[in-house]
Amino acid sequence: MAKKLFSILLLTAAVSFSFGQESRFPDMILSDLDGNKVDIKALSQDGPVAISFWATWCGPCMLELNAINEVIDDWVEETGVKFYAISIDDSKTVNRVRPMVNGKGWDFNILLDTNNELKRMLNFSTPPFSLVVKNGEIVYQHLGYQPGAEDEFFEKIKEHSN
Repeated sequence: MAKKLFSILLLTAAVSFSFGQESRFPDMILSDLDGNKVDIKALSQDGPVAISFWATWCGPCMLELNAINEVIDDWVEETGVKFYAISIDDSKTVNRVRPMVNGKGWDFNILLDTNNELKRMLNFSTPPFSLVVKNGEIVYQHLGYQPGAEDEFFEKIKEHSN
């Protein structure tokens, strides 16, 4: 048990260290739920963009997005941030995305990374994975979710809002 805990702590430290550095956000076009094409890199040119990668089969993702949904209006009002939830559901499960979004009453932009191309470019293994992008640069990244993590996410958004 101690060895497993040590491994988790070591991994967390390595993840935190590697995510502390700025890097370029990939240039890519994704679709929204209505099939409209969205240039995701261009989104961050007018201020910070907060992104959370999720999937319909991911329990922690549901907790994170429900928590964000409760405060997103305040985030936008205070910082002007644009928030996007990017589903990494594949072709077998992507048909569950719209019903879940509607059922949860999430009132933010949903994009689809059905082929997991963006996920591969960002090199993360599993959702939830959150980041803040400003001027095409990744300025904050966080893997996983624990209740209250949305508060740290918002602090990072505030740090990078004009």
